[in-house]
Amino acid sequence: MTNRVVITGYGVVSAIGNSPEEFWNNLKAGKTGIGPITHFDAEATGISVAAEVKEFPFDKYFQKKDARRMDTFSLYAVYAALDAMEMSGITEENTNFDRLGCIMASGIGGLEQSQKNSQAIVAKGPRKGVAPLYVPLAIANMATGNVALRTGARGVSRAEVTACAAGANSIGSAFREIKHGYADAMIAGGAEAAICELGIAGFANLTALTKETDPEKACIPFDKNRSGFVMGEGATVLVLEEYEHAVNRGANILAEIVGYSDTCDANHITAPCEDGKFAAQAMVQAIADAGIKTCDIDYINAHGTSTPLNDKYETAAIKRAFGEGYRDVLVSSSKSQIGHLLGASGSTELAMTIISMQAGIVPPTINYEYPDDACDLNLVVNRYKESEINYALKNSLGFGGHNASIVVKRWTE
Repeated sequence: MTNRVVITGYGVVSAIGNSPEEFWNNLKAGKTGIGPITHFDAEATGISVAAEVKEFPFDKYFQKKDARRMDTFSLYAVYAALDAMEMSGITEENTNFDRLGCIMASGIGGLEQSQKNSQAIVAKGPRKGVAPLYVPLAIANMATGNVALRTGARGVSRAEVTACAAGANSIGSAFREIKHGYADAMIAGGAEAAICELGIAGFANLTALTKETDPEKACIPFDKNRSGFVMGEGATVLVLEEYEHAVNRGANILAEIVGYSDTCDANHITAPCEDGKFAAQAMVQAIADAGIKTCDIDYINAHGTSTPLNDKYETAAIKRAFGEGYRDVLVSSSKSQIGHLLGASGSTELAMTIISMQAGIVPPTINYEYPDDACDLNLVVNRYKESEINYALKNSLGFGGHNASIVVKRWTE
């Protein structure tokens, strides 16, 4: 016997909003969070745009000392987690925190800490140049560690570090912990803050980032003129609960997670499989895990990075998974609005999917202009489409060949 798993809260830090209300309003309005890079002088990198977090409300949960003891990605994680807990209404009065777990994701962790300390060790030497807290500031699992410290979650605890699939993997892993009885509730999601000189230069020299200077044309998933992804940052954290636990405490249920699967291409360190075989396998297995058929999926929130290879091969994967039915399922990519949040992309885009399901709309791929024959999906572009979504599929793919798919069901009970 397995348990049902529902979502009862979420918190978000993103380029289009740092609260659920602002996030939703800008999502529905089709607003882009992409703009000129302001975190540092990026001219030498050849990259000019990113999806930066704006006006982060630090004072809501933090004091000055926290900025010295947590990297930005951890601050984002804790902020989103505390907002998610507040929305869910989970407290130690209604939940056993020994059975409240935490699985957070980050693709890179405190990358800026590595940059700063590497520069300092060259300038000052190892004894004076490297900060005593460098390691706990930088390591990727500290999103989990800091969220657990601030929330008091004492149950299952670990970090997912599977590049751009990590956010989806964290949600999927949390889903399984509850489904199989190891936890009553889980805090799960992803956090990333890699818009620094080292992060931008690294992806730029890999030729993964777009050199487009116009924010309206920079991130255009599935468009024929796409030229690379736009770096984003932020965090999205969800609270997952066992269904009976949520009902018994009178929680407001947002959606139900009903299926999850992950696979690996075992093919290349950065490029996806050309035939999409194992990304398709993750989709098919997640749908089977949900106990439904591919024809029951109404909407796919695609990984859709706006890179030439990803969008082409993800299209191939969707066709492989859905057969001729691929023409019937609606598809879009949220990265056109928020950029690519790396390890936080999966959880952020899942939240976008859930709140869109609640409102009866499909969020669009904005700034789409030129169709690509290699990406001939049933795309929702430029403006949201009113449509009842009963089941949605969220895909996330990552360097290293990681593939993750989650099936979420609209809450109607």
